[in-house]
Amino acid sequence: MSARLVRLEIDNRIASLTLDDPDRLNPLGRPMLEAIIAAAAELNRQTDLHVVVIAGAGRVFTAGADVAAFADEAELTREDADAGRRMAEAVEAINAVTIAKIHGHCIGGGVVLAAACDLRVAARGTQFSIPEVAIGIPLAWSGIPRLVREIGPALAKELVMTCRPFHAEEAHQIGFVNRVVPLDQLNDAVRQLATDLLDKPRGPLLATKRHVNAVTRQMAGTDRSWADADSLVAARLDPENRAAAREYLSRVKKQH
Repeated sequence: MSARLVRLEIDNRIASLTLDDPDRLNPLGRPMLEAIIAAAAELNRQTDLHVVVIAGAGRVFTAGADVAAFADEAELTREDADAGRRMAEAVEAINAVTIAKIHGHCIGGGVVLAAACDLRVAARGTQFSIPEVAIGIPLAWSGIPRLVREIGPALAKELVMTCRPFHAEEAHQIGFVNRVVPLDQLNDAVRQLATDLLDKPRGPLLATKRHVNAVTRQMAGTDRSWADADSLVAARLDPENRAAAREYLSRVKKQH
């Protein structure tokens, strides 16, 4: 399953972890989340890695969680609901420096995945959105503390509550992404950033990552996010929330 949904490549101490379900826009369903978790564990068995680039194959970084699943009345197990939190923690626990290479769309859980990375580079025109509230569910997967950590509480509240889309340029302005480059320069820009990191001695490079992460955990800890799964399960039981998900899906289909 991992081999089909996630592609791992390693070249000269730089690894690529690519979400590889492009026909379905790299959805973050349970199988993909488990594949990312397994890939992160495999990467941590590589003792000489400096950098891991996380990307999406095809037209988008990821379209996020399977929204259709929230519109029906099928049972959502706690294990299913908790897989996204475990994915974000696994990505954040990768020993090497992680770079999110973002293009096309980065939606919902994809924003959480990007926020779990150390650095983020986006192609110009990339559209970000966090539609969970419109779907009738809270932003889970430890997304709230990570957004507060990266962009501050006021902007986190605005973007999560309003669900409004924002482009790569705004993401850069508010400090969510480090760089914005033209789409045709994205690969080169990320490769250059990875090479710049590769030129540094691994010990102090990774010590800096651990030090910054230790400081930010005190600012906006993710430890309490184990309860996010319970909030998701509870939200699915509410008929109003399921109706909101169906209405959201109807709007999306009309737009496309």
